[in-house]
Amino acid sequence: MAALVAWEAAQRTGGVFLLRVEDIDRTRCRAEFEAALLEDLRWLGLDWPEPVRRQSEHGAEYEAAMERLRGAGVVYPCFCTRAAIEREVAAMVSAPHGPEGPLYPGTCRDMPRAQREERLASGEGHAWRLDAARAAAMAGPLEWFDRRFGRHTADPLALGDVVLARKDIGTSYHLAVVVDDAAQGVTLVTRGEDLLPCTHLHRVLQHLLALPVPEWAHHPLVRDTAGRRLAKRDQATALRSLRAQGVTPAEVWERLAWARREMR
Repeated sequence: MAALVAWEAAQRTGGVFLLRVEDIDRTRCRAEFEAALLEDLRWLGLDWPEPVRRQSEHGAEYEAAMERLRGAGVVYPCFCTRAAIEREVAAMVSAPHGPEGPLYPGTCRDMPRAQREERLASGEGHAWRLDAARAAAMAGPLEWFDRRFGRHTADPLALGDVVLARKDIGTSYHLAVVVDDAAQGVTLVTRGEDLLPCTHLHRVLQHLLALPVPEWAHHPLVRDTAGRRLAKRDQATALRSLRAQGVTPAEVWERLAWARREMR
């Protein structure tokens, strides 16, 4: 859906549809999956300039952005395991919640500097988290605009102290896409409405990294008959299976006409 909406927007405005391969997690991303995706999009009639930007090829850019955030003092290392965080949240009388569930309780946020540096030097596994409260204080009031939902005041605390980088994966989705959008000169970010809360964080990161601010277009989600969002983990219908059933590209475009109209 995102590709169709973005491609149509580019056609209407004389812009350029840019395709990006978000493959920072090398344990889940495979060349055959990418090839199948590109083939399906071409089957739908979409085209884009080459070469396609692949996140796996731009680790140095993401690390440079992390270094800038470290230098600004708005990130800190977190040594908590997922299990430890879940235990701490479960023990809290009233755990803070965000749009995606319980927020990180800030266990490592105020760790003494000497202890933090000792644990880093030892090679202990860790992630780098945004100090959301400090980032909010540094950024001040910020706004962003969505072509479907209108103007928003950014809420830096919406997702709490989110992970921006891990030791085994040098970046997160949040940091990578902000850097990518700026590097590619993106003026309109198109994605599903389920990611709308993330845009508050992305707007803050853009400010902290002195990056240009695009507009956004969060499209409606394709759901099944029970109202559930279609997802691969639920064995949702994919373009490849529709093609096998004999569905034509024109029929796919028509099936999604209702959502595409909302974005015009």
